[in-house]
Amino acid sequence: MGMGMGFTIGGSRGTREFRSGTRRRGRTSECTAVAEYTGLWGWDVVPGARAAAPSRDCSCGDARCAAPGAHPLALAPTVPAGATLDEVTEAWGHCPGAAVLLPVGRAFDVIEVSEEAGRRALVRLERMGLPLGPVIVTADGRAQFFVAPGAAAELPQLLYRMGWDDADLDLRALGPGTFVTAPPSDRAGLGQVGWLRPPALDSAGGPPQARLLLGTLAYICHRFRR
Repeated sequence: MGMGMGFTIGGSRGTREFRSGTRRRGRTSECTAVAEYTGLWGWDVVPGARAAAPSRDCSCGDARCAAPGAHPLALAPTVPAGATLDEVTEAWGHCPGAAVLLPVGRAFDVIEVSEEAGRRALVRLERMGLPLGPVIVTADGRAQFFVAPGAAAELPQLLYRMGWDDADLDLRALGPGTFVTAPPSDRAGLGQVGWLRPPALDSAGGPPQARLLLGTLAYICHRFRR
């Protein structure tokens, strides 16, 4: 059964022509990035829906889609960690134009804050010499810090122990069952995502414990609230 059922982009083209063109382009863009994620960083990747500005209609075809351009494609299986470029290209050929989604809760959880708070916190964390993982920046002004799995479940207790449980913070954790859009994809029709801090060999496979970053992130978020 094909993985791209219900998924169409640019309906004026024939499917065969579109797929072949996407494969040629994708080999040097999405597929290369996905192969790096699977082969170098050891992450699973899931083909996702896309949304086109300005209306942000989701490519899944559901006019009432609750997460346009920000959810996995129906019937599209995970491209597993370790997949080669040839394997990625074959998989992506079944769902041309798909967004690159990384499932959260497997190799990492995510702590998300505003982009400005994230940039300021990142400078401070680097000065402190704390271990850091990758950080994504989105077109709608969010910074997503990769941390060790389990952070989402532990967040309320961690904030309580640090004295931040009563604070109104623009900070949340993403855990199992959620996805982040990875470069070079567009997120939800709002614009391309990028790396605020790209993956590195010393951190991508073992991102830091959330407790090491959370105090600084919470403090910076609190200052922005004030």
